[in-house]
Amino acid sequence: MATERLDRIRVARAALGLLNEVGLEGLTLRAIAKELDVKAPALYWHFKDKQALLDEMATEMLRRMAADLLAGEPAADWRESLAAAMRGLREHLLRYRDGAKVYSGTHFTDISYAGPMEAHLRILTGAGFTPGAAARAWFTAYSYTIGYVIEEQSIRPDTATGAEDGAEGYDLVARAERLAEYPLTAAAGEEIFRGYATGFEAGLAAVVAGIGEVLAPSERPS
Repeated sequence: MATERLDRIRVARAALGLLNEVGLEGLTLRAIAKELDVKAPALYWHFKDKQALLDEMATEMLRRMAADLLAGEPAADWRESLAAAMRGLREHLLRYRDGAKVYSGTHFTDISYAGPMEAHLRILTGAGFTPGAAARAWFTAYSYTIGYVIEEQSIRPDTATGAEDGAEGYDLVARAERLAEYPLTAAAGEEIFRGYATGFEAGLAAVVAGIGEVLAPSERPS
């Protein structure tokens, strides 16, 4: 029987499937080769090292989310549009164990990112942002979202399984006891380590409001 040809995309898809089982630390070229039923040296024909593989994995993640990021009618208000895009990004990153770590700091291997980015930058420039301010606004919200999800998944790595939004595995009572001399820091644990969806929305609102104050064109009459 003919076997499916091994290429970069097939390897990346196998790696993403394995990621939810073993996490980023356990994801090795040897483990991926076993998943694909090939010898590990066959993978080095396509990827010189693990970073090259992560670049392709992040690009495949982006290909999968690009359709969703472009779907539907964009919101008329730039604030709603930007916030919706960041919610979509977070939702996609949470589908993979360590998804945000895989996605951050990588170099995309094609221009799948360009369509969604262009569409959202056009919304911002259409609202009066300069091209530079639009780029800074997008990158600021984008960086917040990726950083938030990295922290979220470090506390609850099982986000890909749809686990409850909480701080399972993180003992907030013990944390508060260790920080008894620092009552505000102790109390902050309940805000930081519980209710990640709510916390994300609160932070995103602050980021979007800040963009409006610092980067958006003045909406006050002269």
